Amino acid sequence: MNRIARTSLSRRSLLGGIMSSTAASSFAIAQGREKVTFGTSWLAQAEHGGYYQALADGTYDRFGLDVTILPGGPQNNNRRLLSAGRIDFCMGSNLLQAFSAVEQNIPTVVVAAMFQKDPQVLIAHPGQGIEQFSDLQTLPTLFISKEGAISYFQWLKKDYGFRDEQLKLYTFNPQPFIADKRSAMQGYLTSEPFSIQRMAGFQPKVFLLADYGYDTYASTIETTSRLVKERPATCQKFIEASIAGWYNYLYADNSAANALIKKHNTEISDDAIAYAVGQIKAQGIVDSNQTNISGIGAMDEARVKSFFDRMVRAGVQTPAIDWRHAVDTRFVNKGFGMELRRPI
Repeated sequence: MNRIARTSLSRRSLLGGIMSSTAASSFAIAQGREKVTFGTSWLAQAEHGGYYQALADGTYDRFGLDVTILPGGPQNNNRRLLSAGRIDFCMGSNLLQAFSAVEQNIPTVVVAAMFQKDPQVLIAHPGQGIEQFSDLQTLPTLFISKEGAISYFQWLKKDYGFRDEQLKLYTFNPQPFIADKRSAMQGYLTSEPFSIQRMAGFQPKVFLLADYGYDTYASTIETTSRLVKERPATCQKFIEASIAGWYNYLYADNSAANALIKKHNTEISDDAIAYAVGQIKAQGIVDSNQTNISGIGAMDEARVKSFFDRMVRAGVQTPAIDWRHAVDTRFVNKGFGMELRRPI
């Protein structure tokens, strides 16, 4: 039995407690809990629901952790705080960040992938003959951010024949797209389609890039190489508690988690949360494919290599780095928490 397995809490006994959030108040916590800070990638939202669930229903407590969630945002660069050792874990956006960290000799590593599919989408107007993904090539205008232009758009050019002349800068304002029916824009599956429906009164065509080969993991958990080496049991406990949080957020009562999300982000509405959760479930963002075998948070090294090779071919990623240094799969793929899955 390895060190991580010896120091992990009893999964079976913990799962019995996780099933009921009311059990948190009566669960006897051992003297002191280990303080852990987790930085998210943006303001509190349903895309962070599993972590808020684990905090709200006492799961982190039951794993002996005193967790603080530090929301990201325009003024908070939590990946930088992680690199500086000021927080313990942070939420990565996708594997390109992890590859970049290896290239820059930043000692961070991805230890879990909570999103099996990147929610990045392209959005088009209805009634414009855009019925399948390849039809997007016929549009004269694509509103894409600077970050998108140097990442997934390069893959779109290489694998699907998209053209540089289609590009216009997306400034995270959907109004230029709404005004131009012969355009498409980037977005997040769980956010922009909902906003457009509310703002413009029509249901847009939505194409999830993950369905067409952009197979990066997303919403990853990253930590430092030092923490993995010196505190592997802490890493295991935080990941397992977060996995349980995601199962319960998707399949149990998530009202307390959503209340906490709204407390951390007073601008978000119940309708926006409900839409995002619905899309996460319907499109298998968190729980699909490999998670049916290995559980939420799963990572497959062959898939990581496949994405790395795809980005090298597209000219996005230099082939010089060793992609293996970007991920550490020892903490996942154990089927933890699958007993908590319920029919939707």
